[in-house]
Amino acid sequence: MKQGILALAATSLASRSLFAGVAAKELVGLQLYSVRDEMKSDPLGTLKQLSAMGYKHLEHANYVDRKFYGYGAKEFKKVLSDLGMDMPSGHTVLGGKHWDAAKKDFTDLWKYTVEDAAILGQQFVISPSLEKEHWKTADDLRRFMDVFNKSGELCNKSGMKFGYHNHAFEFSEKLDGKVVYDIMLENTDPKLVIQQLDIGNLYNGGAKAIDIVTKFPGRFQSMHVKDEITSSEGKEKYESTVLGKGIVSVKEVIDLGKKSGGTIHFIIEQESYQGKTPIACMKENLEVMKNWGYK
Repeated sequence: MKQGILALAATSLASRSLFAGVAAKELVGLQLYSVRDEMKSDPLGTLKQLSAMGYKHLEHANYVDRKFYGYGAKEFKKVLSDLGMDMPSGHTVLGGKHWDAAKKDFTDLWKYTVEDAAILGQQFVISPSLEKEHWKTADDLRRFMDVFNKSGELCNKSGMKFGYHNHAFEFSEKLDGKVVYDIMLENTDPKLVIQQLDIGNLYNGGAKAIDIVTKFPGRFQSMHVKDEITSSEGKEKYESTVLGKGIVSVKEVIDLGKKSGGTIHFIIEQESYQGKTPIACMKENLEVMKNWGYK
């Protein structure tokens, strides 16, 4: 672990220099979960297709045994660079196995996660879920939000920020009479923890993105740009669709995010395809964003 920490320290210096010039850059990217099956069967071929249609910035959703889609951090960074692409953010769940409460410190597993994110060149290390054990009670949630803040401190050492990505329960569930998402934002330091607002997921929690961005101005440095329609499968009330085809006022939300939400990362995500191929949907989504003035 000592060598890993030394490597992280060296990477930290490089990262700070790198991010000093690009941290405020607005960008449009793609969450690779949108093409999860394609990335599983042929990651390089899929990346080549995405690059050819104009995607330059990606967000990963696969980090297993210190590998991204089967590649080590340095190797994956080169793969992306050779295609004219980069990875400014990524999803890895911060859970109980990553925090040693007795030592009041992160386990090596999370320290490696942050180290590899820095090597890859991420700006944001984002946890896309919150284990139920950490929000059984309001006090449990507040305690784990302190861990979020500490993760922000750890990420800052490498020139990055820690972040959280919502689903639906954060808006539908209450603890001590208060909505879970409100507790989370009230107990995380905006300087340490960014929020990646998934503007589609929250519809299944009974919320609307435009209201959340208005309520918490400046808190959303990243957004998952997503549209929703009534689900045909019945698992949840809504499922995602091609941008501009559903019920979410997508352009209004992202314009507000840009104006007052602090948003600089606009990350396209679509998980359901209504009979189309995921690749075809991603091409259509990128064209929609360009037509809206986001490139």
